Amino acid sequence: MENKPVSCLKKSYAINSFFSVCSNDNAFMKTEKKSTRPAIRERQIMQEVLEELQAIRAKMIDDVANCAFRLDKIHPDYRKSAENLLHYLVLRRRDRRELQQHLAMLGLSSLGRSESHVLATIDAVIRVVCRLLGKVEISLPKAEATVDFALGEQLLRKHTECLLGKAAQGRGVRIMVTMPSEAAYDYGLVHKLLQQGMECMRINCAHDNAAAWLRMIEHLRRAQHTLGLSCQVVMDLAGPKLRTGQFQQGPAVVRIRPQRDVFGRVIAPARVWITAGSAPSPPPSPADAIVPVTAEWLPNLLVGQQVRFTDTRDARHTMTIVDVTDHGCWGELRKTAYLISGTVLRCQHSNEGVAQETLVDDLPPSEGRLLLRQGDPLILTRDLRTGRPAAYASNGQLLTPAMIGITIPEIFDDVRPGETIWFDDGKIGGVIETIEERQVLVRITHARVAGEKLRGDKGVNFPESALRLPALTEKDIDDLAFVARYADVVELSFANSAEDVELLRQHLARLGKRQPAIVLKIETQRGFENLPAMLLAAMQMPCCGVMIARGDLAVECGFERMAEVQEEILWICEAAHVPVIWATQVLESLAKDGIPSRAEITDAAMGHRAECVMLNKGPHVVTAVQVLDSILRRMQAHQFKKRAMLRELRLAHALQANPEATGDFEAPDSKE
Repeated sequence: MENKPVSCLKKSYAINSFFSVCSNDNAFMKTEKKSTRPAIRERQIMQEVLEELQAIRAKMIDDVANCAFRLDKIHPDYRKSAENLLHYLVLRRRDRRELQQHLAMLGLSSLGRSESHVLATIDAVIRVVCRLLGKVEISLPKAEATVDFALGEQLLRKHTECLLGKAAQGRGVRIMVTMPSEAAYDYGLVHKLLQQGMECMRINCAHDNAAAWLRMIEHLRRAQHTLGLSCQVVMDLAGPKLRTGQFQQGPAVVRIRPQRDVFGRVIAPARVWITAGSAPSPPPSPADAIVPVTAEWLPNLLVGQQVRFTDTRDARHTMTIVDVTDHGCWGELRKTAYLISGTVLRCQHSNEGVAQETLVDDLPPSEGRLLLRQGDPLILTRDLRTGRPAAYASNGQLLTPAMIGITIPEIFDDVRPGETIWFDDGKIGGVIETIEERQVLVRITHARVAGEKLRGDKGVNFPESALRLPALTEKDIDDLAFVARYADVVELSFANSAEDVELLRQHLARLGKRQPAIVLKIETQRGFENLPAMLLAAMQMPCCGVMIARGDLAVECGFERMAEVQEEILWICEAAHVPVIWATQVLESLAKDGIPSRAEITDAAMGHRAECVMLNKGPHVVTAVQVLDSILRRMQAHQFKKRAMLRELRLAHALQANPEATGDFEAPDSKE
């Protein structure tokens, strides 16, 4: 091999090194170029986010300026809240999901918890994005009254206390309880409810009368003085409630039926309350049947005596007297029996000259009802004539459709063919087929396969119809005189427009200086759609609130949309710093039957995001208050509105407390 000079070797090495370095530089440049691409894209996203936030902010300022005529009417305590509401409406007027995703990608705070302080949140994010971009903080046009993070929560707490009073120690969400009629003469019930945590007594003006309402309030004041606790009086105006008329009444017969297991064996006898027909007394506890008798015969009954009779089926029965009170007697029956007026009751008395038998006094006729199935026709009449069931020929052919009246026949001028109609909180649904001068024909489209029973005085909804119902009925206006004098809060049922709110405000002003706070009950599609305008009208008063009346609202908006609708109401009201009452069927099974369902417990826990949760009446309502109080106290430590509080979780210590519970499995030694 020929030897090359040293200089040639150096030159060859230098050339190779040069190409090697160039190759490495190219690879480095390619790597550097790839690594800068995400950074460039991230910077582009930041710039887009900044521009969008600035545009949103500018629109917020403009909208507040354009609504000056509305804001000038707002009560001073709500001026900042009204502006914050307008800011929130601008934010939610367009789809912001892409903006939310970009903020999450940048690791920035999203806008999903901005309700109570919208502009302050926008400004905070703008400042952070400017710093990330290396820009000097831009000058933002000054807003007239920006609500900062702390002030938003302070305003909501202030307005809540103004409306609902002070909360219980350790629980921020109030408990409202609807009074049963018994509260007018049972002081002990009111005392127990207040003692267990009731902060708002709700009186429904659709039931009872002014004398009963006053006794309920007097019982509350007495209990407040005794217990040293405060409680607001909330009175609910009945409103223009559409209901079915009355049906033909059934025969005056009482069915007495004991409880049986699946094998037909009696597990609990029927409880029968025997009272004087001339001056009947209500049973002190739930009864399976109430039997009126002559007043002279009743006092001679004794515990352990047996009352014998033959029922309408010629079946012989024996009823045992198990308790005697000053107002009536309790009897127990272990077989099903049917009693009518005039049925002879016999009892062997020890005293001579005492009547051995009596007759069952006049019984009320049984409630009329219709059985409706899918495909059945139903006639709605303009007048409130007595409804009747369908008539059929012997071969099953329909002769005359079933018929009912409607309590507000004027709505017939507002409905159209093809629009839907719902009865009894959505249990029965139909479609309007034809409209005539005196009646409307409905075809039933929604009912259980076996049929659904429709009774009188059940709610009727026309969710697709533009009904021109009055905001206040004549009864409501009459009731307002009592409400304005005694109530702390008045609830406006079926609030549909800002004009409805203004009408209530005018009537209250006419009644004197004492002005109860107002609550808008949102229970129609129209009311939901007009909520922002109604809030601005309500905020002209010193104190206001909103109730999510989920019964009618679910029927109006559709059950599948209910969760979405109640969320939107919560958001809008938080933006306005207006307290919300979570109502309808909360722990209903517990209040009525003593045992809650799993779904009810979850629903009650969800109600924690409102400022108040309402319970309806029931035999076990005191227990329901206790359970609700416990649920709300537990949830308070976990969540405030949509914000997780991140309370320490005991579950997070599970692995430390039990290191072996890791899920790993080690095979045993093969020698063992």
